[in-house]
Amino acid sequence: MVNKVDFTNRLKKILENHQLTASLFADKIGVQRSSISHILSGRNKPSLDFILKVTNAFDDIDIHWLLNGKGHYPKGIDLNTSKSPIHKVLVSEKTIKQTKKMERIVVFYNDGTFDEFTKE
Repeated sequence: MVNKVDFTNRLKKILENHQLTASLFADKIGVQRSSISHILSGRNKPSLDFILKVTNAFDDIDIHWLLNGKGHYPKGIDLNTSKSPIHKVLVSEKTIKQTKKMERIVVFYNDGTFDEFTKE
């Protein structure tokens, strides 16, 4: 069962990460703007159709993470091959100090949440 509060928080994280308003997000996934408003307010639960539209519109969203928070967001992040700013920092760190090994990276967001990435 999907926890509405947790789902809403994950949806807000997607909006923030992609720098989208609720209206732009609705347009991007092809749903009515009121649908987003009702889900974000906790009035309605997301339908399977809604979930599939979100995961089809955004390649970086793992359906398991969206539904129950398990997995990573953005999906498929591989700290060894990613061309993200995090990767650039890690590559620079590798060239400077070859003897140290990265254990984890924690990214803190301004809403008090965080993501933790560990090398597996």
